[in-house]
Amino acid sequence: MDRQLLIDRLVSFIRQIGLQVEFHRIEQDCFLPGILIHKGKLLVDCDQLAHPGDLLHEAGHLAVIPTDRRDGTGAYVGQQPAEEMAAIAWSWAALSHLQLPPEVVFHANGYKGASASLIDNFSQGHYLGVPILQWRRMSAEPHQAKALGLAAFPQMQHWLCP
Repeated sequence: MDRQLLIDRLVSFIRQIGLQVEFHRIEQDCFLPGILIHKGKLLVDCDQLAHPGDLLHEAGHLAVIPTDRRDGTGAYVGQQPAEEMAAIAWSWAALSHLQLPPEVVFHANGYKGASASLIDNFSQGHYLGVPILQWRRMSAEPHQAKALGLAAFPQMQHWLCP
């Protein structure tokens, strides 16, 4: 898929679920090139953006935290291991929803070299991070979904944590 078309598609989805994305020139160093989280918004510098799929992962960080914390969230979101795992699971759900290949988010340069392992695990139904999504009533582990009255992962009941 064309890079700009992919960016447009991802940004459209992120905005559609209720998160804010703004395009700006970013002068400071970022954890991921071209993306800065500031006051609960994704700021994007397309000239610096190395991997468009990183937009989904960073959106996942914002999506899995409670609403009352989201607006105050800054550049170092994802410092809590549980929220990092939930953002990874959320990213997989978003890829599935958008019918994109896993490598869009789980590219070779990401996840400290564990991208292939994450793709393999999720592809086999080993859903890292889904218990946190279930705890936040956003989705459910497939074997518990019916009893909980929630959509089974990778489907989402809610894209944003209340």
